[in-house]
Amino acid sequence: MDMEEKPKYGEPRKFDPSFKGPIQNRGCTDIVCCIIFIIAIVGYLAVGILAWTHGDPRKVIYPTDSMGQFCGQGKLEKQPFLFYFNMMKCASPMVLLEFQCPTPQVCVQTCPNRTMTLITAISKPQDWEYYKSYCKEDPGHKAAAQILKEKLCPAYLVSSNPFLQRCFPSMGKKGEVITVGDQEKFSDGVNELDAKDLMAGMKNASIVMEGRQVAMKIFEDYTKSWYWILICLLIAVVLSLIFIVLLRFLAGVMVWVMILMVVAVIAYGIAHCSIKYVSLKDTPGSNITLQQLGFQPDFAVYLHIRQTWLAFIIILAILELIIILLLIFLRNRIRVAVELMKEASRAIGYVMSSLVFPIFTFFLLAIVIAFWGVNAVFLSTSSEPVYKVFNETECVHSRETCNPENFTSSSMKSDCPHSQCLFAFYGGETPYHKYLILLQFYNVFLFFWCANFVTALGQMTLAGAFASYYWAFDKSKDMPAFPLCASLGRSLRYHTGSLAFGSLLLAIVQVIRVLLEYIDHKLKGAENKFAKFLLCCLKCCFWCLEKFIKFINRNAYIMVAIYGKNFCRSARDAFFLLMRNVVRVVVLDKVTDFILFLGKLLIVGLVGIFAFFFFSGQTDAFKGTAPSLHYYWVPILTVLVCSYLIAHGFFSVYAMCVDTLFLCFCDDLERNDGSAAQPFFMTAGLHDVLMKDPDAAPTPASREETMQLTATEKMD
Repeated sequence: MDMEEKPKYGEPRKFDPSFKGPIQNRGCTDIVCCIIFIIAIVGYLAVGILAWTHGDPRKVIYPTDSMGQFCGQGKLEKQPFLFYFNMMKCASPMVLLEFQCPTPQVCVQTCPNRTMTLITAISKPQDWEYYKSYCKEDPGHKAAAQILKEKLCPAYLVSSNPFLQRCFPSMGKKGEVITVGDQEKFSDGVNELDAKDLMAGMKNASIVMEGRQVAMKIFEDYTKSWYWILICLLIAVVLSLIFIVLLRFLAGVMVWVMILMVVAVIAYGIAHCSIKYVSLKDTPGSNITLQQLGFQPDFAVYLHIRQTWLAFIIILAILELIIILLLIFLRNRIRVAVELMKEASRAIGYVMSSLVFPIFTFFLLAIVIAFWGVNAVFLSTSSEPVYKVFNETECVHSRETCNPENFTSSSMKSDCPHSQCLFAFYGGETPYHKYLILLQFYNVFLFFWCANFVTALGQMTLAGAFASYYWAFDKSKDMPAFPLCASLGRSLRYHTGSLAFGSLLLAIVQVIRVLLEYIDHKLKGAENKFAKFLLCCLKCCFWCLEKFIKFINRNAYIMVAIYGKNFCRSARDAFFLLMRNVVRVVVLDKVTDFILFLGKLLIVGLVGIFAFFFFSGQTDAFKGTAPSLHYYWVPILTVLVCSYLIAHGFFSVYAMCVDTLFLCFCDDLERNDGSAAQPFFMTAGLHDVLMKDPDAAPTPASREETMQLTATEKMD
C-alpha cells in the first residue's frame, strides 16, 4: 500500500471554531535574538558616547594652522582665515599625500591686500605694524635675518583673496601674462619671482579642497533653501493625506484618476523637454556631447546641452510606453485590484488611526538616522593632531612624526637645523584610533539593523490591526476598541525578538551590498575583466536576495501578528500559504502594488514640477521669492527623494492593508468552507472580488450571507 504523498507546500489549515483573530494568549518569541539586539543597542550607545567624547566636528569645517588650532574658533575667533607663509611650497607632491603644505601657516583676521617683503616693511613703522599681523608671534626688535631664520614671519606678502577661509594670491591676466596683484613679478626679499610660479602651489591646495568646496556650497544651499524644502515636503504630506482620504471614500474613481494623471504628468515632462531641446538648436555650444563635456560640479551646465534634454525625452518616453502597455495588458486585473482597494479602504475606515501611524514610524527613523549621522561625524573626527618634520631640503628625519613642545631641543632639530615640527593631519596610534574603522563599521551595521527594525515594527503593528478587522465576524461588535495600540503593544511585548531576527537578516545582506559597492568603486580603474564580471554577478545576486528577504519578512510579520509564532515558523507558514495561492499573488496582490506605485509617482511628479519651477527661477512668479543658490538641483533632488519617502510612508498603509487582507483571505479559504457551520470571515465584497480569480474554488456563501442565513434560521 502506497503511502499518501505529502503536499509540496505543506498541509492546508484546518477549521478551528475557537479562532477569532490575532491570538491574545501568546508568549515571547525569539528570545535569544531579543537579548542580542538589546546588547547590540547598549553597545551602540556606548560607541556613541565614546565618539562624542573623542570627536570634534570642527576638524572637517574649519582650517587648521601649523599648531593644530582652528581658525575662527576659541581664542582665534577673530582670526577666521588661514595664511600660508610661502604658497609655492604647496607645489610639493607631498601636499597631495599628507594634505598639508610644508610651510608655516597662521590664522589671520584678514587676508593681505598689499604685496611687500619683510625687508622693506621692517624699515617703515606703519608697514611693519601691518606686516606683524601675519607673523606666528611678535618678533619684537629682532633683525630681519634672525626673524627669517626662526621663521617667525613670512619672507613676503602677496595680495590675496579669501577662498574657503584660506588666503590665496589674487591671480589675474594681462593678455597672456599671469599677474598677481596687477604685477607680473614680485619679490621674496632676495629674488624676483614670476607670478606664474604661484600657480602650482595654488593648484595643489585647490585639489585638496575641491571636495570640501563642493560640500560647502551644497551645505550653503541647504542653509538658504531649507525653509522652502520643508514647505515642499509639507505639500507632499498634504497631497499624500488628500489622496489617502479620497481613496477611503472614492477608491474606484481615485485609482483611475491617479493612473490618468501619471500618464498626463509624464506626457507633460516629455513635451517640456522637447521644447527645451528645440529651443537650444541654434544656441552656441549646445551641440557638444556629454562625453566631451565630462564631469562638471555645476550641474546647471548640463541643462544648456541638447543631449541632456534628449536623454530626458528618451527616458520619459520609455517610462510612458511601459506604463501604457502595462495598463493595456492589465486592464482586467486592474478592475479587480480596484475592488480590492475598496475593501482596503473599508478596513482603514475601521482603523482610521493607521493613516497617521507613518508619522510615528518617520519619527523613529529620524532618530535612527540622526544618531547614525552624528556618530559617523564624531567618529571621523575623533583622531588626534599628528605633527611631522618639514624641511626645505631633504634630511634624515624629514616626514617623521615629532612633538612640537620639545622639538627645538630634540636630536631631530640638531640633525636638521632648518627643519620645523608642523601640524600634518589628524590620526593617532592609540588602541582606540587603531580600531576606529571597526567602530565605523559597527555604526553602519547597527544603523541598518535599527532602521529595518523600525520598519518591521510598523509593518507588524499595521498587520495586527488589519487582521483584527478581517477576523472580526461582526465588524461593528467584534473589533477591539484600539486595534492599532493593541497591536503595537503585542509587537513590542512579545515579538521584539522576531522583529530583531528578521531585520538582522536583512541588515546583513544590505551591509554586504554596501561592501560590494565599495569594492566596485575601488576597482573602477582595474583592468581585470573577470573580477569586474564576478563582482557584477555578486551585486545582482545580493540585490535579488535582499528583495526576497524583504518579501518573506513582510509576510512573516503578518503571520507573527496573527498567530504569535516565532519568526522562522511564521516565515515558513506564510511562504507555503502564498505558494498554495501563487496565481492570486502574482495577478492580484502585485497589481495593487503597481497601482500604489503610480500614486507615489504622481505625488513625486507634482511636487517635483513645483520644486523645479520654484528653485530654478524659470517662472516669473517665483523670481523674487526663490533663494539664490549655487546648485539649484540640490533642493530639487532633496525634495524629490523626500517626497517619495513621504508618499511611500503613507501609501505603505494601503499596501500593508492589502497584503494582510490577502493573506487572511487565503487562510480563510483553507479554514472555512462558507457553510453555516464553517462560515467565511471575508466580507461579501472581498468574496466577490477575489473569487473572480480563475483558480478559486466555488464557495457557497460569504460572511454576510451566512449571518443573514443564521438570523433567518433563528427567526424560523
